[in-house]
Amino acid sequence: MKSHAKAVVIGGGVVGASVLYHMTKLGWRDVMLIERSELTSGSTWHAAGGFHTLNGDPNVAKLQAYTVNLYKEIEELSEQSCGLHLTGGLQLADTPERLEWLKMAHARGRYLGMETEIISAKEAKELLPLIDEKHFVGALYDPIEGHLDPSGTTHAYAKAARKNGAEIVLRNRVVELVQREDGSWDVVTEQGTVHAEHVVNAGGLWAREVGRMVGIELPVLAMEHHYLLTEDMPEIAEINASTGKELIHAIDFGGEIYTRQERGGMLLGTYERAATPWSPRETPWDFGHELLEPNLERIAPSLEIGFKHFPALQHTGIKQFINGPFTFAPDGNPLVGPVRGLKNYWVACAVMAGFSQGGGVGLSLANWMVEGDPGFDIWGMDVARYGSWATLAYTNAKVRENYSRRFRIRYPNEELPAARPHQTTPLYDRMSAQRAVMGDSWALETPLWFAPEGVEAKDVVSFRRSNDFEHVKAECLAVRESVGITEIANFAKYEITGDGAEAWLERLMTNRMPKPGRIILTPMLNERGKLIGDFTIAKIADGHFYMWGSSQAEVYHMRWFENHLPDNGSVAVRAISLGWVGVSIAGPKARKVLEKIVVADVSNEAFRFMDARAMDIAGAPCFVNRISYTGDLGYEIWMTPEYERRVYDALKEAGAEFGIRDFGMRALLSLRLEKNFGTWFREFRPIYGPFEAGLDRFVKLEKDDFIGRDAAIAEKDGGGKLRRVSFIVDADDADVIGDEPIWHDGKVVGWVTSGGYAHFVDASLAQGYIPKELAGVTDEGAFEIEIIGERRKARINPEPLFDPQALRMRG
Repeated sequence: MKSHAKAVVIGGGVVGASVLYHMTKLGWRDVMLIERSELTSGSTWHAAGGFHTLNGDPNVAKLQAYTVNLYKEIEELSEQSCGLHLTGGLQLADTPERLEWLKMAHARGRYLGMETEIISAKEAKELLPLIDEKHFVGALYDPIEGHLDPSGTTHAYAKAARKNGAEIVLRNRVVELVQREDGSWDVVTEQGTVHAEHVVNAGGLWAREVGRMVGIELPVLAMEHHYLLTEDMPEIAEINASTGKELIHAIDFGGEIYTRQERGGMLLGTYERAATPWSPRETPWDFGHELLEPNLERIAPSLEIGFKHFPALQHTGIKQFINGPFTFAPDGNPLVGPVRGLKNYWVACAVMAGFSQGGGVGLSLANWMVEGDPGFDIWGMDVARYGSWATLAYTNAKVRENYSRRFRIRYPNEELPAARPHQTTPLYDRMSAQRAVMGDSWALETPLWFAPEGVEAKDVVSFRRSNDFEHVKAECLAVRESVGITEIANFAKYEITGDGAEAWLERLMTNRMPKPGRIILTPMLNERGKLIGDFTIAKIADGHFYMWGSSQAEVYHMRWFENHLPDNGSVAVRAISLGWVGVSIAGPKARKVLEKIVVADVSNEAFRFMDARAMDIAGAPCFVNRISYTGDLGYEIWMTPEYERRVYDALKEAGAEFGIRDFGMRALLSLRLEKNFGTWFREFRPIYGPFEAGLDRFVKLEKDDFIGRDAAIAEKDGGGKLRRVSFIVDADDADVIGDEPIWHDGKVVGWVTSGGYAHFVDASLAQGYIPKELAGVTDEGAFEIEIIGERRKARINPEPLFDPQALRMRG
């Protein structure tokens, strides 16, 4: 074993082997993989080996498609068979709601170039004769599904990496990781120490332990997972003989099972609701090629349905039960990327679907390490989507919930209960007492809507307009016609100080910094000129700024900020998090409410639009921004938590004569649609440039320099490829929720990023991206947007439907 390497990958499962191969593919030859036992020890060796391209996140689906297409490449390079069986697959719907969900998945696949198809239960029976079609109402057929040999595939990655110069060291446990002052690592193993510039934690079942070596607690948990193998079945032999093909895969949502052919029999696996964690606190280092004791009682409810839906299984013998541990993150997606605050420490773990996602994970992480950028929008997999609030107990509860819902529908208005409430503000009890329906905003309880007396404060989950519709409308009308109040604690808040603060912000952001007492809005770009942030910045004084952004991206952004701090200590950046909470009042009567409880002059002349200053509200020290995401006259009022109840109560009392009304996040998002306002994670993501996103006025190319400036100039000169536009949709009883395809002249030309019903202007609206050449096509019905399998007419509305001249915000 050599003593120095450019990078060391810890873990010899399929993910670690993929990362190793992709680093060599990008030109890093001096790389190593160190494995405590043998390749595939842990979860890989006992995996069922299935793969597919469909995923709820289209960006993850692209990487899954890459993974499937990669297998032939590594087979040829390694001369090692992956044991590929490209059979195709069915997702079987046993209820109309599940069929609606499949129609939406099929629609997402359209703009990803997937050749999926919605078929009837009778057609599903023709493709998979083992099912009893009377239990199903339809299915989705995907030709790009199948299974492979987990061991062969992992060794193919490893052999390909070795051919490219990588070293693989087996039977050698990493016992310690020590970081040197220059940021490089001493990887201490049982066979000696390797000095490496980079370390990759691909530890799988031991990812937590490898994280704890550097003082972090990764949100990952192993779950027991069952599948069984039947004896040979004459029905399968007959089908194989008559068709000349292997049986296709199937997911049965009603039984929460998956099936495929395994030699002459069937493999049947289940994600049972009685989910059971394995080794929830720490993973024993001596665990290896072992299986867990099966628990047939736990999986019996799923098997009972499976045997009913697949009648031939009722008289088939079971050859073997497999129960083995697999790791999950709280949302079921992988944890990938650099860890904030640890230079050159990378993770690639919690990859439950290793044979669907392993290649994409390896590619994106290798790109990130070698090129400085993953090359894809992998927000859904980025380890930075979790903060310190994702504790061991939180992770345990959410992983169990996610596992038990693996094959269940997640409705767009469905809030999941596990580990809640986790974080709350001082107004939580007040909101609950006022019949707020609460949502989980990155582990913070946030009001979604308020139920009037006599109405149950509960969502009826649906893909269509639901029981909140008329109540959200009433909240929107209250804001537009008089005044509303909402809690806004779920923003990320930052303080930037130091002699170099202004120059640093000018370097990071595309806009110029404001004068003291003023606010600016600004995007932030990466070196490729793509959007990685969207901020509000207030200048307090020279060398002192406050900044607001998206709460879910706080760790993501702090990682970027800290990586770009000057070495001379002239800038300090602090995430305020819940050290500040806040409320916002908005509507034409908002100023009249505020002036009743402040001493300061808040007239339009004295406190202008985009002003910001400290002032006492009802005697409490606050910081107030003259801005509102509603697009109306409004104020954001920030304070430390001990004052929030006092300020809220005073505002409610002052607004009583104007009929002030509480409104929630759903009303806020509806109101912003009327202004064509975009939002982070939907409209603003690292796959879009600022000119494509319509943020031209916030990009000051005349500045001497900012990160991504050259790419932004090139985008402006070339026009980019896409444009963000807003549509008025001829919707019926369902509005867009995001990721629907946009049609023009019979072809899919773009995709929806977000939308919903805009209650004040009484219109169903959608935002999305289309080719720039089509952005000027405003004819009635020139476009269609597919909603739950039905194409609805849509037309571009270039101007906001509410207050296009922005007179209300400024008045």
